[in-house]
Amino acid sequence: MANIILIGASGFVGSAILNEALSRGHQVKAIVRHPEKVTVKNDQLEVVAADVQNSAALTDIIKGADAVISSYNPGWANPDIYNDTLNGYKSIIAAVKNAGVPRLLVVGGAGSLFVKPGVTVIDTGVLPEAIMPGVKGLAEVYHNQLKAEASLDWAFFSPAGNIAPGQRTANYRLGKDDLIVDAKGESNISVEDYAVAMINELETPAHHRTRFTIGY
Repeated sequence: MANIILIGASGFVGSAILNEALSRGHQVKAIVRHPEKVTVKNDQLEVVAADVQNSAALTDIIKGADAVISSYNPGWANPDIYNDTLNGYKSIIAAVKNAGVPRLLVVGGAGSLFVKPGVTVIDTGVLPEAIMPGVKGLAEVYHNQLKAEASLDWAFFSPAGNIAPGQRTANYRLGKDDLIVDAKGESNISVEDYAVAMINELETPAHHRTRFTIGY
């Protein structure tokens, strides 16, 4: 069983990943801003309050882990979500490297996926303006921070266009840079199945220094 650091374990995606990891017997150290929001009780779980933008403190916390899974999101209502996303991931990446943790798995966004050659989801204009700073922040993390990392073993896991509560079916498709759509042209995944695929990637690494995606 792996010794996992999970950043953002109290969030929508992070909590699903936490439940999936614990159900498979992994040891999880959950790093959150507000520990009281993690209501799960499990002998394999340790909850730690930390500011991910304090890279030195984060380095000390994550030393000795087998992998870091980051579902970091500074909050969709945060007026400075764009800059906080960039600064948060700059700190996380530095901490993972300085701590000598061999693997970083990032909960990515769908905005930078392609819907046709040269056209991303962001380019289509279908995304609400209110979430664009956060979406663009994650896209920048992928393009300008992670892709520049030649030594760190990272993966950026983009969800489908719509990720929502649903069923844990473990029946999905994986892709790389293109938005996965069904026969109706819709792009969907349950947060439970996203978590299944994330922990599968943790247990059996198949994507190295690249982005991949999921959908039905």
